Amino acid sequence: MATIPPLPVTRRHALRTLATVTAGALARPHLAQADDPAAPTLTIAPEPLFELSPWLYMQFMEPLGTTDGSVEASWNHMEQKWRPDLLAATKELAPPMLRWGGLFSAYYRWREAVGPRASRKPMHNLQWGGVETNQIGTAEFLDFCRQVQAEPLMCVNFESEGDPRWSINELGEERSGNAAEAAAWVDYCNNPGNAERISHGFREPFPIRVWQLGNETSYSPSRFKKDWAVRKTIEFSQAMRKVDPALKFIGWGDSGWAPEMIEKAGEHINYLAFHHLFDPGKPLNDTDYARDPEATWQALMGSVKKHEDKIVSIRGQVEKYKFPLAMTESHYTMRGRNRCDLNSAWATGVAYARFLNLHQRHGDLLKIANLGDFCGTRWQTNVIMLPTPGGKAYIMPLGKVTALYRKHTGRQFVRVAGGPAELDVTASRTEDQFFLHVVNTHRTRAQPGRLAIDGFRVASAKGFEIAANPQAEITAAEDDPMKVRELAVNLDAPYSFPPASVTVLELSAQKTS
Repeated sequence: MATIPPLPVTRRHALRTLATVTAGALARPHLAQADDPAAPTLTIAPEPLFELSPWLYMQFMEPLGTTDGSVEASWNHMEQKWRPDLLAATKELAPPMLRWGGLFSAYYRWREAVGPRASRKPMHNLQWGGVETNQIGTAEFLDFCRQVQAEPLMCVNFESEGDPRWSINELGEERSGNAAEAAAWVDYCNNPGNAERISHGFREPFPIRVWQLGNETSYSPSRFKKDWAVRKTIEFSQAMRKVDPALKFIGWGDSGWAPEMIEKAGEHINYLAFHHLFDPGKPLNDTDYARDPEATWQALMGSVKKHEDKIVSIRGQVEKYKFPLAMTESHYTMRGRNRCDLNSAWATGVAYARFLNLHQRHGDLLKIANLGDFCGTRWQTNVIMLPTPGGKAYIMPLGKVTALYRKHTGRQFVRVAGGPAELDVTASRTEDQFFLHVVNTHRTRAQPGRLAIDGFRVASAKGFEIAANPQAEITAAEDDPMKVRELAVNLDAPYSFPPASVTVLELSAQKTS
């Protein structure tokens, strides 16, 4: 019998093997000795400071054309339904809100994607390339939201953001949508007696409560200037609220627009939107990240400051108004093959968990927040990966930490102090149940910490933890080195947070007086 030669060892195969060998050791939690005098204490001050919005874990779905089949790849065209593996992964992710749109909205005409599928009009995706079939439109998106129990957030065609490149395409087609068209869309969705929707087979309305007016409007000189954007925000809001007075609106407020948008249009909107998409820089681009794991780790941990600076900057513009913020898009934009494999590595998940801690800390004003595009066929910014043409959908590291926080967060933010400097910690509570979100920012060393709540006795505790080799990558649903482990917690000993880990501790407590 001929000897079968061994398979060549690729970089990715080597990393998977390394992850298999080492992740168990890194992930295996252990307790420091109960009499360890060096273990610092994480102390929660139980007084609620502000309400945390569940919409801090919003997801964002945009048809991305030839660059990433985020919608077309999600849909089974032969069976005319959503891919069941995507539905299953999304239910695991448990998004509280799903946003439809983005730059795509600037040339999206909603009526082309409603009614009988045979009569729907395909459209050219002017920003992302290719042709969208429009087989997935308003009814299909809202059905998806219903199945996964997510609040829909819709971006309107805001007169193509004023950009002539989008308002009329190269074929001479008018792609700009005005306030009357947006109001008709509200009527189609929210009005119980809308004849057009009923004629399409939907007797019951599928109401959308939250709408975004303007998307990255300030990011290009070819789009609306600030004064015109303010005027159009008022015009769209008034036209749409005439159909449904209960609507909530997100206006565009980045690039220094926030104060004027609030002062002139504040009564017509409920939130101000901004985005933060940024490249952390070397050595994270291309394949450089694989050459020096420590430098890559430090760059990812350092990028958290850039994200914080953006949030601090925008909230500084709205602080005196106490105006709620909506960060409706945010993610890394590293370069690389397949739009950067680093996004499939656990190190990126740890960094994004620190972003989630930031969002909680600013949750007094930040009420809607997003990290990453919801689903797609490449690793760039997606929360869920959709292998095509075959394969099972799986959750990326960003999605892993988002799902962990989404399922284990209290309703109110509380302060926490103490603990090792390497631990990035936030806390929240719901009545007498407290939640600690702990990110160990040290790549190779575990960090111990005792647990305490001022004025309370911790009666019981359990942990939910993801700990893996930072270089471990997820490339298939069947090969997942980043599974959540549920752990019992010994309250008589300090808890040891593994290196490069993300942990949620749930503490049930009783008042001591």
